[in-house]
Amino acid sequence: MGNMSLENISETYMDVLKELGNIGAGNAMTALSQMLNCKVDMRVPQIKLMAFGEIGAMLGGEEQLMVGVFLGVEGDINGSMMFLLEKGSAKHLIKKLMMGMVSDGDEFNEMELSAMKEVGNIITGAYLNSLAVITNMKIQPTPPELTVDMAGAILSVPAIEFGIMGDNILLIQSQFFDEVEIDGYFILIPDLDSYAKILGSLGMPVE
Repeated sequence: MGNMSLENISETYMDVLKELGNIGAGNAMTALSQMLNCKVDMRVPQIKLMAFGEIGAMLGGEEQLMVGVFLGVEGDINGSMMFLLEKGSAKHLIKKLMMGMVSDGDEFNEMELSAMKEVGNIITGAYLNSLAVITNMKIQPTPPELTVDMAGAILSVPAIEFGIMGDNILLIQSQFFDEVEIDGYFILIPDLDSYAKILGSLGMPVE
């Protein structure tokens, strides 16, 4: 596994990682649908291997206002995970969840922030649970932290980890909608040993 990196893994391994991301995002959207008690449609997630420095542009620019839910991943694999949502989309989700009882304007009050954290907690939990079932590994999330800030500032939180593990990461863009189309972004950040464990658990050992 000594030579393992996201720059040199094969196309077959990439396909497996993408399929895991696809299943995880699907389970997350199912959990969201149940939470909102309404049908949530989802397009096939777009899963990209990209340089960390490119993510801000992908999200609409470094200054794009986003809501980010960040949590650690522990157990048989280690790392972290982020779920990012454009600020207006987050407001829409909270409004649905709270049956329209939200504050006026763009800002979030304490109750709305708590609701958004719970949304993030449930859908990231569903994502990680599906990964645990598929790989037959123990994967536990740490309590989530929620941030409302510009994309560049939110992405700076795990930047140190990226510096350690290399520049390229897997970004999962999941478009879902009820009456409004929403772009949500999952960023799963296992350390390199954990990538090898995930692939190995599926019968694809990495040298």
